[in-house]
Amino acid sequence: MRTFSQNDKQLQGTPGATAVLHTNTRRLDYHPHVHLVMPAAALDGERKRWRTKRRGKAKGGYLFNHTALAKVFRAKMLSGIEAAGLTLPPRHPEKWVVDCKSVGTGEKALVYLGRYLYRGVIAEKDIVAVDGGQVCFRYRNTKTGRMERRTVSGAQFLWRVLQHVLPKGFRRARNFGFLHPNCKRLIALLHVLLKFAPAQAMAWFKQRAPILCTCCGAVMVIVRTRIRSTFSGVMPVPIATQGGALTV
Repeated sequence: MRTFSQNDKQLQGTPGATAVLHTNTRRLDYHPHVHLVMPAAALDGERKRWRTKRRGKAKGGYLFNHTALAKVFRAKMLSGIEAAGLTLPPRHPEKWVVDCKSVGTGEKALVYLGRYLYRGVIAEKDIVAVDGGQVCFRYRNTKTGRMERRTVSGAQFLWRVLQHVLPKGFRRARNFGFLHPNCKRLIALLHVLLKFAPAQAMAWFKQRAPILCTCCGAVMVIVRTRIRSTFSGVMPVPIATQGGALTV
Protein backbone atom coordinates (compact mmCIF):
# COMPACT_ATOMS: atom_id res chain seq x y z
CA MET A 1 0.00 0.00 0.00
CA ARG A 2 2.91 2.33 0.68
CA THR A 3 4.33 1.66 -2.79
CA PHE A 4 0.96 2.18 -4.47
CA SER A 5 0.43 5.43 -2.58
CA GLN A 6 3.86 6.81 -3.46
CA ASN A 7 3.42 5.93 -7.15
CA ASP A 8 -0.10 7.32 -7.38
CA LYS A 9 -0.26 10.63 -9.29
CA GLN A 10 -2.79 12.16 -6.90
CA LEU A 11 -1.20 11.03 -3.62
CA GLN A 12 2.59 10.86 -4.05
CA GLY A 13 3.28 10.52 -0.35
CA THR A 14 3.35 8.39 2.76
CA PRO A 15 -0.05 6.88 3.67
CA GLY A 16 -1.37 5.97 7.10
CA ALA A 17 -3.00 2.62 7.78
CA THR A 18 -4.24 0.35 10.56
CA ALA A 19 -3.91 -3.38 9.82
CA VAL A 20 -5.72 -6.12 11.77
CA LEU A 21 -4.91 -9.81 11.32
CA HIS A 22 -7.79 -12.29 11.33
CA THR A 23 -7.18 -16.05 11.23
CA ASN A 24 -10.67 -17.56 11.26
CA THR A 25 -14.05 -17.46 9.61
CA ARG A 26 -17.36 -17.28 11.45
CA ARG A 27 -17.46 -21.11 11.24
CA LEU A 28 -14.06 -21.19 13.05
CA ASP A 29 -12.32 -22.49 9.92
CA TYR A 30 -8.68 -21.54 9.47
CA HIS A 31 -8.61 -18.56 7.11
CA PRO A 32 -5.78 -16.05 7.67
CA HIS A 33 -6.44 -12.65 6.12
CA VAL A 34 -5.63 -9.01 6.83
CA HIS A 35 -8.04 -6.09 7.13
CA LEU A 36 -6.52 -2.71 6.32
CA VAL A 37 -8.21 0.61 7.11
CA MET A 38 -6.51 3.39 5.17
CA PRO A 39 -7.52 7.04 4.58
CA ALA A 40 -7.71 8.12 0.95
CA ALA A 41 -4.89 10.59 1.55
CA ALA A 42 -1.12 10.77 1.90
CA LEU A 43 1.42 13.05 3.51
CA ASP A 44 4.44 14.35 1.62
CA GLY A 45 7.01 15.05 4.34
CA GLU A 46 9.61 16.58 2.04
CA ARG A 47 7.31 19.10 0.34
CA LYS A 48 5.10 19.41 3.41
CA ARG A 49 1.88 18.76 1.53
CA TRP A 50 -1.29 16.83 2.36
CA ARG A 51 -2.90 15.22 -0.67
CA THR A 52 -6.26 13.47 -0.97
CA LYS A 53 -7.59 11.27 -3.74
CA ARG A 54 -10.78 12.16 -5.54
CA ARG A 55 -13.56 9.62 -5.89
CA GLY A 56 -14.14 7.75 -9.12
CA LYS A 57 -10.52 7.74 -10.25
CA ALA A 58 -9.65 4.13 -9.37
CA LYS A 59 -10.44 1.56 -12.04
CA GLY A 60 -11.46 -1.87 -10.79
CA GLY A 61 -11.80 -0.96 -7.13
CA TYR A 62 -11.77 1.80 -4.55
CA LEU A 63 -8.63 3.89 -4.06
CA PHE A 64 -6.40 1.50 -6.07
CA ASN A 65 -6.98 -1.21 -8.68
CA HIS A 66 -7.79 -4.37 -6.70
CA THR A 67 -6.42 -6.68 -9.42
CA ALA A 68 -3.05 -4.93 -9.34
CA LEU A 69 -3.07 -4.97 -5.54
CA ALA A 70 -3.66 -8.73 -5.49
CA LYS A 71 -0.83 -9.44 -7.96
CA VAL A 72 1.73 -7.28 -6.16
CA PHE A 73 0.75 -8.55 -2.70
CA ARG A 74 0.96 -12.19 -3.84
CA ALA A 75 4.38 -11.66 -5.42
CA LYS A 76 5.80 -9.91 -2.35
CA MET A 77 4.32 -12.49 0.02
CA LEU A 78 5.71 -15.47 -1.87
CA SER A 79 9.08 -13.76 -2.25
CA GLY A 80 9.22 -13.14 1.49
CA ILE A 81 8.36 -16.77 2.25
CA GLU A 82 11.15 -18.01 -0.02
CA ALA A 83 13.63 -15.48 1.40
CA ALA A 84 12.87 -16.79 4.90
CA GLY A 85 13.84 -20.31 3.79
CA LEU A 86 10.33 -21.68 4.11
CA THR A 87 8.95 -24.29 1.73
CA LEU A 88 5.90 -23.35 -0.27
CA PRO A 89 3.07 -25.88 -0.53
CA PRO A 90 3.07 -27.84 -3.80
CA ARG A 91 -0.24 -26.31 -4.80
CA HIS A 92 -1.01 -22.72 -3.89
CA PRO A 93 -3.59 -20.45 -5.54
CA GLU A 94 -2.50 -18.72 -8.72
CA LYS A 95 -4.85 -15.82 -8.03
CA TRP A 96 -5.31 -14.05 -4.70
CA VAL A 97 -8.34 -12.01 -3.71
CA VAL A 98 -8.26 -8.36 -2.65
CA ASP A 99 -11.50 -6.58 -1.76
CA CYS A 100 -11.09 -2.80 -1.79
CA LYS A 101 -14.09 -0.63 -0.95
CA SER A 102 -15.04 2.63 0.72
CA VAL A 103 -16.16 2.50 4.37
CA GLY A 104 -17.04 6.17 4.76
CA THR A 105 -15.36 7.76 7.77
CA GLY A 106 -14.03 4.35 8.85
CA GLU A 107 -15.62 4.54 12.31
CA LYS A 108 -17.86 1.48 11.87
CA ALA A 109 -15.03 -0.51 10.29
CA LEU A 110 -12.71 0.20 13.25
CA VAL A 111 -15.43 -0.78 15.75
CA TYR A 112 -16.03 -4.02 13.81
CA LEU A 113 -12.32 -4.89 13.76
CA GLY A 114 -11.87 -3.89 17.39
CA ARG A 115 -14.29 -6.57 18.58
CA TYR A 116 -12.00 -9.32 17.30
CA LEU A 117 -9.00 -7.91 19.14
CA TYR A 118 -10.40 -8.30 22.63
CA ARG A 119 -13.24 -10.80 22.67
CA GLY A 120 -11.38 -13.93 21.47
CA VAL A 121 -12.22 -16.38 18.71
CA ILE A 122 -15.77 -17.11 19.86
CA ALA A 123 -18.04 -15.56 22.46
CA GLU A 124 -19.19 -17.81 25.28
CA LYS A 125 -22.83 -17.01 24.53
CA ASP A 126 -22.40 -18.54 21.05
CA ILE A 127 -21.52 -21.97 22.52
CA VAL A 128 -25.00 -23.48 22.50
CA ALA A 129 -24.42 -26.93 24.04
CA VAL A 130 -21.70 -29.28 25.27
CA ASP A 131 -22.98 -32.85 25.52
CA GLY A 132 -21.59 -36.33 24.92
CA GLY A 133 -18.19 -35.09 23.84
CA GLN A 134 -19.77 -32.84 21.21
CA VAL A 135 -19.76 -29.04 21.11
CA CYS A 136 -22.49 -27.12 19.31
CA PHE A 137 -21.94 -23.44 18.53
CA ARG A 138 -23.80 -20.87 16.50
CA TYR A 139 -22.57 -18.34 13.96
CA ARG A 140 -23.99 -15.88 11.48
CA ASN A 141 -23.90 -16.89 7.84
CA THR A 142 -22.25 -14.04 5.95
CA LYS A 143 -24.20 -14.64 2.73
CA THR A 144 -27.70 -15.14 4.16
CA GLY A 145 -27.36 -13.11 7.36
CA ARG A 146 -29.05 -15.90 9.33
CA MET A 147 -27.84 -17.65 12.47
CA GLU A 148 -26.74 -21.24 11.87
CA ARG A 149 -25.36 -24.00 14.09
CA ARG A 150 -22.39 -26.29 13.77
CA THR A 151 -21.55 -29.36 15.87
CA VAL A 152 -18.03 -30.78 16.18
CA SER A 153 -16.25 -33.06 18.62
CA GLY A 154 -14.66 -31.60 21.73
CA ALA A 155 -11.16 -32.26 20.41
CA GLN A 156 -11.96 -30.59 17.08
CA PHE A 157 -13.46 -27.59 18.85
CA LEU A 158 -10.35 -27.14 21.02
CA TRP A 159 -8.14 -27.44 17.96
CA ARG A 160 -10.19 -24.87 16.05
CA VAL A 161 -9.75 -22.44 18.94
CA LEU A 162 -6.05 -23.13 19.62
CA GLN A 163 -5.00 -22.84 15.97
CA HIS A 164 -5.88 -19.15 16.16
CA VAL A 165 -3.39 -18.48 18.98
CA LEU A 166 -0.68 -16.40 17.33
CA PRO A 167 2.94 -17.58 17.48
CA LYS A 168 5.47 -15.53 19.44
CA GLY A 169 6.38 -12.33 17.65
CA PHE A 170 3.07 -11.98 15.81
CA ARG A 171 0.66 -9.14 16.54
CA ARG A 172 -3.00 -8.82 15.65
CA ALA A 173 -2.91 -5.08 15.03
CA ARG A 174 -0.26 -2.75 13.61
CA ASN A 175 -0.24 0.91 12.62
CA PHE A 176 1.76 2.33 9.73
CA GLY A 177 2.78 5.70 8.33
CA PHE A 178 1.40 8.84 9.93
CA LEU A 179 -0.98 6.71 12.03
CA HIS A 180 1.91 5.10 13.90
CA PRO A 181 2.12 6.57 17.44
CA ASN A 182 5.93 6.87 17.23
CA CYS A 183 5.76 8.90 14.01
CA LYS A 184 5.73 12.16 15.95
CA ARG A 185 7.34 14.29 13.24
CA LEU A 186 4.72 13.43 10.62
CA ILE A 187 1.91 13.75 13.17
CA ALA A 188 3.10 17.24 14.16
CA LEU A 189 3.35 18.21 10.48
CA LEU A 190 -0.13 16.85 9.86
CA HIS A 191 -1.54 19.00 12.67
CA VAL A 192 -0.01 22.09 11.05
CA LEU A 193 -1.21 21.29 7.52
CA LEU A 194 -4.76 20.50 8.64
CA LYS A 195 -4.81 23.38 11.15
CA PHE A 196 -5.69 20.99 13.94
CA ALA A 197 -5.09 21.93 17.59
CA PRO A 198 -5.16 18.80 19.80
CA ALA A 199 -5.51 20.87 22.99
CA GLN A 200 -8.66 22.60 21.73
CA ALA A 201 -10.12 19.32 20.45
CA MET A 202 -9.74 17.73 23.88
CA ALA A 203 -11.17 20.71 25.74
CA TRP A 204 -14.73 19.35 25.65
CA PHE A 205 -13.76 16.32 27.75
CA LYS A 206 -15.02 16.59 31.31
CA GLN A 207 -12.31 16.40 33.93
CA ARG A 208 -12.65 13.71 36.53
CA ALA A 209 -13.84 14.93 39.91
CA PRO A 210 -11.00 14.88 42.45
CA ILE A 211 -10.99 12.32 45.25
CA LEU A 212 -10.50 13.98 48.61
CA CYS A 213 -8.89 12.42 51.65
CA THR A 214 -11.44 11.78 54.39
CA CYS A 215 -8.91 12.72 57.08
CA CYS A 216 -7.24 15.93 55.88
CA GLY A 217 -9.35 16.88 52.86
CA ALA A 218 -6.38 17.04 50.47
CA VAL A 219 -6.69 15.88 46.86
CA MET A 220 -5.56 12.26 46.57
CA VAL A 221 -3.07 11.43 43.82
CA ILE A 222 -2.09 7.97 42.52
CA VAL A 223 1.69 7.78 42.80
CA ARG A 224 2.18 4.05 42.28
CA THR A 225 0.36 0.74 41.84
CA ARG A 226 0.89 -2.65 43.39
CA ILE A 227 -0.37 -6.20 42.89
CA ARG A 228 -2.20 -7.64 45.86
CA SER A 229 -1.94 -11.35 46.56
CA THR A 230 -5.72 -11.70 46.96
CA PHE A 231 -6.53 -10.04 43.65
CA SER A 232 -5.27 -10.85 40.16
CA GLY A 233 -5.53 -7.30 38.84
CA VAL A 234 -3.55 -4.15 39.50
CA MET A 235 -5.00 -1.98 42.26
CA PRO A 236 -4.13 1.72 42.50
CA VAL A 237 -2.84 2.93 45.87
CA PRO A 238 -4.10 6.51 46.40
CA ILE A 239 -1.95 8.69 48.63
CA ALA A 240 -2.88 12.12 49.97
CA THR A 241 -0.15 14.57 50.85
CA GLN A 242 -0.45 17.58 53.09
CA GLY A 243 2.22 19.40 55.04
CA GLY A 244 4.84 16.81 54.23
CA ALA A 245 2.81 13.97 55.78
CA LEU A 246 1.57 10.95 53.83
CA THR A 247 -1.81 9.36 54.43
CA VAL A 248 -2.56 5.98 52.81
